[in-house]
Amino acid sequence: MEKKDSLMGKALSLIPYLLRYKWHYMAGVVILLLVDVANLYIPQFIGEVIDGLSDGVLDQGGVNVLLAKLFAAGAVMMLGRFGWRFCIFGAARGIEYRLRNDMFGHLETLSARYFNSHKTGDLMARFTNDLNAIRMAVGPAVVTAFDAVVMTVMVLLRMVAYVDFRLTAMAFVPLTLVAVGCYFYGIEAKKRQTRRQEAFSRLSDKVQESIAGVRVLKAFVQEEEDFKAFEEASRNSMEKNLSMVKLRAVFGPALDAVTGISLLVTLVFGGKMVLDGQVSIGKFVAFNSYIGMLVWPMIACGDCINNFSQAAAAFQRISAVFREKPDIVDKFPEAPGDGDTPGPDMQDVHIKGDLTLNNLTFTYPDGEEPVLKNVSLHVKAGEMLGVLGRTGSGKSSLADLLLRVYDCAEGSLLVDGRPITEFPLAVLHRDMAYVPQDNFLFSDTLEENIAFGLEARLRDHPELRASIKRAAKAACIHDNIMGFPEEYRTLVGERGVTLSGGQKQRSSIARALLMDASVLILDDSLSAVDTDTEEQILENLMELRKGKTTIIIAHRISTLQKADHVAVLTEGELTEYGTHEELLEKKGFYAHIYEKQQLEQELTEF
Repeated sequence: MEKKDSLMGKALSLIPYLLRYKWHYMAGVVILLLVDVANLYIPQFIGEVIDGLSDGVLDQGGVNVLLAKLFAAGAVMMLGRFGWRFCIFGAARGIEYRLRNDMFGHLETLSARYFNSHKTGDLMARFTNDLNAIRMAVGPAVVTAFDAVVMTVMVLLRMVAYVDFRLTAMAFVPLTLVAVGCYFYGIEAKKRQTRRQEAFSRLSDKVQESIAGVRVLKAFVQEEEDFKAFEEASRNSMEKNLSMVKLRAVFGPALDAVTGISLLVTLVFGGKMVLDGQVSIGKFVAFNSYIGMLVWPMIACGDCINNFSQAAAAFQRISAVFREKPDIVDKFPEAPGDGDTPGPDMQDVHIKGDLTLNNLTFTYPDGEEPVLKNVSLHVKAGEMLGVLGRTGSGKSSLADLLLRVYDCAEGSLLVDGRPITEFPLAVLHRDMAYVPQDNFLFSDTLEENIAFGLEARLRDHPELRASIKRAAKAACIHDNIMGFPEEYRTLVGERGVTLSGGQKQRSSIARALLMDASVLILDDSLSAVDTDTEEQILENLMELRKGKTTIIIAHRISTLQKADHVAVLTEGELTEYGTHEELLEKKGFYAHIYEKQQLEQELTEF
């Protein structure tokens, strides 16, 4: 919990990230200051050459000295620009790296509810576009802001000291309009940047969803309709981007106009002062160079405001992720007499597999009606429980509660006689293997997918490959794998798209069997295999899972009839419970489904 809280604290402020790289920033700022000072003397050296040559007081030796100074200033600028880029841009990349890692780590702690209500494309936009905006703010924008302020102050001071105060004041008066313009530009830019980034999130989500569902789109010939939806999202993103571009298109020329006015003032009044002999030609040329140097800070103002506005909008979106707290957290028993001290180390505890449901009632966090109502049953360690019910009867919800994807009322779900909340999540997930309805395979080899559930230390075990083959044989997928060109090294596509539904199911079963967990939950995991393969897998399970608890959720009676007990759920209520033979004698829902499926099988065979 301490780590999660610290990450959340960091997310609400960038200061801890900036402090981590404080020496990088300090070194970068010092080097940047040296570059600005070197840049500041170049117009002066040029002016001294012009005045010296025009007045005839400068010989070749003097020219060589001034050229050497120019070369030295140029060398300082060249090396310095590399130095501050290395320090400040490197720090910005480091902050982006650590912020991305912390954000991903925090996402992994969040519960299912968060991911049910937030789309993948939107989260991807926060990891890419929004984090990039923050990097630009803590890197290039920091340089730009510092450089703009320092250069403006130093150039103005140099103009006063080297040329003339009156001419400097007249040239700078129009530049004060920039401060007013920047204030209003910043307010409007932040609004437009927020809308721009939200539009990008919607576009990213649309692209991700369309690519993931391309098979469905093609099967239902919806390419044209999907393209129209994409076009609308793309147009919205374009309009929000153009809105920002239009604002910058107004602000940029306005800055140029102010700079032009300053140059005009310089030419009119400065030219008159040169004619009156109040300012030398060399100083006048240097002054105009200084005015030109002020153009960069003026342009930088717009870029800074744009970057900081974009980063502010992005930071709000990223902070919203960190402000989310997980619904499911570890709750350890308190040590006697000390409410702040956690109980004994539960990591050494192993679940035996005794499961008890006491009047279990559960409603989803965003739901109104309970999906499970007063369900009570007891599964002894080593037993196999079958769960049957129509779609929406609460079967998968029961599996979610056993895995603590969601929490139920205190005391209504016991594991080995203790409330499930007393077990650390790491222990539950270690000792409970799960095969979901939606079998997910990663874009990796079949071997890596099957070994996915193992801890790192076990995955490096020399006998792992033999264990993978045993699990694959038990799941009846070994022969299929051996028929692939690369066998167990065969790469599967995204989400296992290159495999059939039955092959994905059996690969997921092999993954769960390899864990050799105390409790195995199969959530309708044999629906895509034929009856002969199903029977073989069940026989293997009976053999391999002796002494271990197994829960099989299914729609086919053939999958459940070998279970020690079968629970029938109807609209969230436990309506029937018993062995296969006992339920047939009751002539209820179970017997009705059995007779119906028997008739279907006879008709198929006929």
